[in-house]
Amino acid sequence: MNLERLVAVSGRPGIYRMAANRPNGLILEELDSKKRMFASGRVHQFTPLESISIYTEDEQDTVDLKQVFRNMFSQLEQLPTPTSKAKPQELRSYFLEILPSHDTDRVLISDIKKIIKWFNFLNDRGIIDLEPDPVVEEETSTKEENTEA
Repeated sequence: MNLERLVAVSGRPGIYRMAANRPNGLILEELDSKKRMFASGRVHQFTPLESISIYTEDEQDTVDLKQVFRNMFSQLEQLPTPTSKAKPQELRSYFLEILPSHDTDRVLISDIKKIIKWFNFLNDRGIIDLEPDPVVEEETSTKEENTEA
C-alpha cells in the first residue's frame, strides 16, 4: 500500500492523487475518472496521507495511518467497518478494537469518521492491501546482506 502521492484536500470530498506540484497549488487527479484539476494553495489545504499519524498512549506516541489502514483491512471480515454516520460510541468501540492503544483524549470522533471514510474510499478502489512497501523490503534485505558479510 503506497500512500505517498495521495492527499486529502480541504473543501473537496474524497482522496486525490497528486499529479504535479506548482508554486501556487497542486495538480490533482481523481482516482476514479483520472480527470485532472488544479487546486490553489490559497483556497485549499493539502494533507498527504503518508504524513498522518494517530496518537497513542504507549511508548511509540503515534502510529502511522498506513498501519491503522492495515489493521482495519486485516480485521475486515471479523470486524466490518461501521458507517461514518454511526453513533459516536460505536465508532469509538470499533476504533478501540482496531487500535487499542489510541489516545482517547486526543483522537476525536471526527478524526475516526475521517479515517473510516478514507479507508472505505481507498478500499473500494483496491488501494489498501497488506503487502509491505517495496522500498522497505529493499532496505531490510540490504541490511541483512550487510550483517551477513
